[in-house]
Amino acid sequence: MREAMAAAEVGDDVYGEDPTVARLEEHVAHLLGKEAALFTPTGTMAGQLGVREHVAPGSELIADSQSHVLRAEMGAAAALSGVTTRSWSAHRGRLETSAVASLIAPATSPYLVATRCVVVENTHNFGGGTIQSLETMREVADLAHRHGAAVHLDGARLWNAHVATGVPLADYAACAQTVAVCLSKGLGAPVGSLLAGSADAIATARVWRKRWGAGMRQVGVLAAAGLYALRHQLADLGRDHELAHQAAQRVAGSAPDTVDPSEVHTNIVVLRVGATGWASADYVAAAARRGVLGFATDGAHARFVWHRDITPHASEQAAGVLAELAAAPPGGG
Repeated sequence: MREAMAAAEVGDDVYGEDPTVARLEEHVAHLLGKEAALFTPTGTMAGQLGVREHVAPGSELIADSQSHVLRAEMGAAAALSGVTTRSWSAHRGRLETSAVASLIAPATSPYLVATRCVVVENTHNFGGGTIQSLETMREVADLAHRHGAAVHLDGARLWNAHVATGVPLADYAACAQTVAVCLSKGLGAPVGSLLAGSADAIATARVWRKRWGAGMRQVGVLAAAGLYALRHQLADLGRDHELAHQAAQRVAGSAPDTVDPSEVHTNIVVLRVGATGWASADYVAAAARRGVLGFATDGAHARFVWHRDITPHASEQAAGVLAELAAAPPGGG
């Protein structure tokens, strides 16, 4: 990957003159079955450009309460685009058509806010790498369209869903007008995401990318990393899934209440450490002291993510640490 970056042909991307960026955008658009794509520095920017495309200031998007767009983007939809939001509850982030139907609001009155976009996340980050059903995604897309709303797919980890299920990327992407995908995470590129959609949507997003300060110059050195990852490392995600599942089994063997291995389908393991008496921040800190890094998603849950730099040996060691800690909470609770 570093050799590909060093050898990348570059140009000025602000003027559309970086050939490596152009190849990356064309490749991702093709994979997703969309007309065009736009390279962005972060997944949050790619997603917020999608939101901006669909939702005018004063209108709303809806998403589940644990979605990345609501929990982890620092209120960007409101701060950048004047967008209001509402949410439904979803167990492990799993999409349910009935939940969306109970919340979506058509444009029926000049005095009521209308839903202009439904955001679907696949796989679901805080849900623990949950894969959304293609059938349900299609149902939600149909529901949204009947209410005059668009669908934006937060597909930062869509690659994982594709590898785990074999469902073509374009089939998932067909359920949404815009799709954001990430090149880092499990794929291993150092930086970068893309927004894909219609040619008109991407042309508008390119203008807003510049307005938001992300007009980039000779960025082909980064696009080359993304191209390399997609061409050579996509299939490797399956190994991450396997190691994560094995680790979940190890932890469940020591502390059954903390995780159900049958719910671990991709590369994320969320441990219910509160079930054995841990505060999640304390559990994460204790694991970090033993060389295992994680993230406290709330007061009772801790998230651990497997990626291509985690070898089977390292995974086994990490699983042992997590299992030992889960089985021995502070005070013996």
